[in-house]
This record gives sequence, structure tokens and C-alpha cells, in this order.
Amino acid sequence: MDVVSDADVEAVEAVDDVFLTQGAVGEDTSIQRFVIDPGAEVPEHDHPHEQIGAVTEGALTFVVDGEELVVEAGDTYSIPGGEPHGARNDGDETVVGYDIFSPPRANPDWQESVTHD
Repeated sequence: MDVVSDADVEAVEAVDDVFLTQGAVGEDTSIQRFVIDPGAEVPEHDHPHEQIGAVTEGALTFVVDGEELVVEAGDTYSIPGGEPHGARNDGDETVVGYDIFSPPRANPDWQESVTHD
């Protein structure tokens, strides 16, 4: 069994004011913690990994297929692999949550994972 404490892993600023911390990585899945400051935005991107997540603090607005979906603390969500998506924090509170990826998304190059138009 592997145990990974957020305190033992350095957060990476993936894009301005969006911080990701790599958690445990298994053979079939991985988990990361995200912290998104008010006003910050994750540009539209995609990846082959299925992504299932939970918001634990604040509210995050996802943009999927031109539709805006608000995910609040206590909500969970799933995004199929290959589906373009973005997110932004429209609130005054920092958003905190966790994403689980399958297959594992261990230590990706965050800057290369974002699709730039």
C-alpha cells in the first residue's frame, strides 16, 4: 500500500492560479488534488484519460460542448476520455477538489496537456 500526503508533494502551477498536486498512482488509476483561485481558468483541453472528480470547497464552472455546468462542494462529476473541457472559478472562494484518472495520469507535463488554439 502506498500513502501520499499532500504535505509531502509540491504543487505545480499548471496555468496561472491553478495548482495541482499529484497523489497516489496505481496500475489502473491515479488521483490529483486541485486548488483553483478565484478568477482562474483552465483552458479547454482534452486527454485520453477518463476523469472522475469531486469538489470539496467552492464551486467550479465547467464548459463542455459549449454548455456551462456548475459543480459545487459535495458534487461529483465524470468526463469521458477525449472529451474537450475547460473550467473556471467564477466565485470569490478558492475551489478545492480531487480528480481520479484512468488510465493513470502520473506526473503529466501540464503545459503540454492544454490544447492551445
